[in-house]
Amino acid sequence: NMSNEKRKEIIEAYFHPKHGLGYSLGRTHMNSCDFTLGTYSCDDVAGDVELKYFNIERDKRYLIPFIKEALLVSRRPLRIVVSPWSPPAWMKTNNRMNNGGRLREEYRAAWALFYVRFIQAYEAEGIPIWGLTVQNEPEAAQTWESCLYSAEEERDFVRDYLGPSLQRAGLHGKKIIVWDHNRDRLYERARAILADKEAAAYVWGLGFHWYNGECFENVARTHRDFPDKYLLFTEGCLEGGVQLGRWDRGEWYGHQIIGDLTNWANGWIDWNLVLDQTGGPNHAGNLCDAPVIANPLTDTVFFQSSFYYIGHF
Repeated sequence: NMSNEKRKEIIEAYFHPKHGLGYSLGRTHMNSCDFTLGTYSCDDVAGDVELKYFNIERDKRYLIPFIKEALLVSRRPLRIVVSPWSPPAWMKTNNRMNNGGRLREEYRAAWALFYVRFIQAYEAEGIPIWGLTVQNEPEAAQTWESCLYSAEEERDFVRDYLGPSLQRAGLHGKKIIVWDHNRDRLYERARAILADKEAAAYVWGLGFHWYNGECFENVARTHRDFPDKYLLFTEGCLEGGVQLGRWDRGEWYGHQIIGDLTNWANGWIDWNLVLDQTGGPNHAGNLCDAPVIANPLTDTVFFQSSFYYIGHF
């Protein structure tokens, strides 16, 4: 809803290597999340285990063009991580993408194939996919898109389905990232999954968020006990809607990034690149703040202090 001039300004501010921050990492969602315009999956045809009806047509409207513009502006490789918030409703125990539920055992192979098809579809569009997380926040049954995995369920899915499926498709170079949830349980999940050597062989590293306490010691502890695995901060945003001009927004980012990088984190990914003046769009009403706020009513862009703090790093 912004003018082409403002769109270009935002994308260059983030991705241009000289005139912007030169981002080299990014994260996008597979299927819908709370910040999409509605709930959907790339295959809503119940029982389609062969994924004959799989498609990314919806992503081609807004998301893929945005990523392509970012790739063009960045002038260097952009490592993109794909994360699902939920499998299609028909694959889940609660028959809904929202409100938690679990992946049905009989659809584990089809869900593993789903990642393969998604990566292949995006790469056919000229968007290289660098890595993937197994599940966004696997211990949170949110009112929006969510799916629960115990440590054992995530371990077994990676070992028996996702890892082998990627290998068969010639995608074994894609980085598999487990956990993708808060730091407070990071070490516990690492120990449960990586104790299984077969599962650990497929795992590149662990992702984590900031929503349940700092717990930086868990990042260091995980590195200490599993030094061959990488640690990636995969999501963080400030909740409760937009608060323009507050300096503590940036200070919070600075504190968090320093805490992670000094405890062996290998990279750091913010969550929403751009939100509107309300802190959305968000179909679940989960309004948040972002380093860049775009107001389509006035066609103006506001750069929060968090944008400049990130710029220093």
